[in-house]
Amino acid sequence: MTLASLRRKPLNTFPTAQRLLSKPVKPEMDHSADDEIVVEIYPTIRTYRSGRIERLQPTDFVSASLDISTGVCSKDVLINPSTGLSARIYRPPPPPASSSSSSSSSSTARQKYPVFLYYHGGGFCCGSAFCSVYHSFLNSLSSIAGVIAISVNYRLAPEHPLPIGYDDSWEALQWVTTEAYERGPLKPWLAEYADLNKIFLAGDSSGANIAHNVAIRLGQSGSEVEGLVLMHPLFWGKERIGSEEDEVEGVLLKIKDANALWPFVCPGTIGLDDPRMNPTAEGAPSLAALGCRRLQVSVGGIDLLRERGRNYYEKVKLSGWEGEAEFWEAEGEDHVFFFRNPSSGKAVAFMENLINFLKGGTRKKFYG
Repeated sequence: MTLASLRRKPLNTFPTAQRLLSKPVKPEMDHSADDEIVVEIYPTIRTYRSGRIERLQPTDFVSASLDISTGVCSKDVLINPSTGLSARIYRPPPPPASSSSSSSSSSTARQKYPVFLYYHGGGFCCGSAFCSVYHSFLNSLSSIAGVIAISVNYRLAPEHPLPIGYDDSWEALQWVTTEAYERGPLKPWLAEYADLNKIFLAGDSSGANIAHNVAIRLGQSGSEVEGLVLMHPLFWGKERIGSEEDEVEGVLLKIKDANALWPFVCPGTIGLDDPRMNPTAEGAPSLAALGCRRLQVSVGGIDLLRERGRNYYEKVKLSGWEGEAEFWEAEGEDHVFFFRNPSSGKAVAFMENLINFLKGGTRKKFYG
């Protein structure tokens, strides 16, 4: 089966990242009965007895535009009007015109770019494809790596509990392959510029979890994409592994919050060893089924989730999966540090390794 067979059937800098991804300050709350906190999962969300939902990470929305600093042009598209599933697509600037003479046919040929299909993080319940953090990140990545980036705005829990977010994300992949062949509003961008033989599924944190689950579903269908990029993936489980019991003071994620998140966003779950959250659990689909040819996994050295990311990488290598995999750890760094401190040396190294992976190179040595 080819990727085209999945066509959907009818049916540089991040200017505000530090402010957006800093640890939320817990405000004093009105302790009336209606404002009693029912669920609090730090640093993502609170719910109240009144039904009010408070997302703890502010999201500032920015418009699609031509980015003057990178030359990247972005547009928003509604994928499914009935559900509101949408995305933002980024097209890199055209290469500089060659001074050498060339034939008419070669001079008018369009350059094809790999597709970087991105799922944002936020614990399945926060975040947006249209916030300044991801907008700046994908502008930079599209420009430097030379990729068509597509940032998926899937529906969020608890209003839309999982597996809705997984289904939206799968539909977005199908839409990419459909849009390139049908006469949709972005046909010129995908049909003329996108190389569908080089699709990368990617995400950070919960978005990386989504990317993994899409890749498993893809492999089970007999198809594959070029690559899978898991940036500090959100995997968890019932039993602690490695150094997970040794919580580091001051880190972003805590055990109690990791334990509470999954049943909150996926109320129909069988528990923390649900294969969607713990892909190495007993009875989980074989990782040999990953529908990709290449894999990159990255973790932070003091991130609570680092053991899961490392364990995932090792299990993939032992599974019989036949692709190429690479792993690296940023020593002393916390969860998605590259968004909170984008100008740091390790964040720059993170970006360089990601770009090198997308261009098909081998991983540079990473200095922790």
